[in-house]
Amino acid sequence: MGEEDKGEGRGRIAEAVRAGRILLGDGAWGTALYARGLAQGECPEAWCLDRPADVRAIAADYIEAGSDLVGTNSFGANRFKLEHYGLAATADRINEAAARLSREAAGRARWVTGSVGPTGRLLLMGDVTEEELEEAFTAQAAALLRGGADAICVETMSDPTEAALAIRAARAAGAPEVLCTFTFDRTVRGDYRTLMGTSPAEAAAAALEAGADIVGTNCGNGIERIVEIVAAMREAVGSAPMLAQANAGLPRVVDGRDEFPDGPEAMADQLEALVEAGARIVGGCCGTTPDHIRAFRARLGQSPG
Repeated sequence: MGEEDKGEGRGRIAEAVRAGRILLGDGAWGTALYARGLAQGECPEAWCLDRPADVRAIAADYIEAGSDLVGTNSFGANRFKLEHYGLAATADRINEAAARLSREAAGRARWVTGSVGPTGRLLLMGDVTEEELEEAFTAQAAALLRGGADAICVETMSDPTEAALAIRAARAAGAPEVLCTFTFDRTVRGDYRTLMGTSPAEAAAAALEAGADIVGTNCGNGIERIVEIVAAMREAVGSAPMLAQANAGLPRVVDGRDEFPDGPEAMADQLEALVEAGARIVGGCCGTTPDHIRAFRARLGQSPG
């Protein structure tokens, strides 16, 4: 990736939002990988090296559907998650390839956000130290940036401390922008908390304090609940842009796999409520497809790019 290609014509994501644009993200990567034959128990991120044409095609499908931002197939490509598959030594190669493949699909006009997910190690239980987490996140972010990512998206976080470490690591690696999303469960009281007991407002505040430019929520909930989470997060966000990517409803297990009930139009019907709640970057998570993104684009009524 030549220096002339990095960021050319795109500017900053947060600046585009502050200029009044509603940006459209992509949909689910896991859903797309399974549709292309990913086996249960197989490492999704290994496809960046083993089946690059399929990975590039997933990003291209979302770009064709109208996404302004497309992620990377690197959600679990930290060395801790890759150790499970015996692939820790290939972490840099996987992340660089993940970003490069999405960059090739996105071209110069659309943004690529390098996906960084949780490690699966718990600080609270002493599974890992903060220094070890930060080292792993820094290496992952640096490789994604080398591959052509415009920004780092720290996503689907539950522990605000781990999220903060990932945000700071992305900054240390040179990320021009950092996005951060958390996933929440609905409690018996009807409010929302992460697995660590953190509220939407607390999570947003922690991410912003750590240096995130854009905060929000993804996964774990259908769009109706994501609307409520965004509204609850709004009080802590101030002028920072908000990102929201909902699942296609709550999953049902059919033949050992999750199936998601909400079709493209059902989700698109609720986009207006999501924007009214405060989201300025919208997209999909588990169960969503290019058809969902295409329906979102039709409702937003804006041309991508």
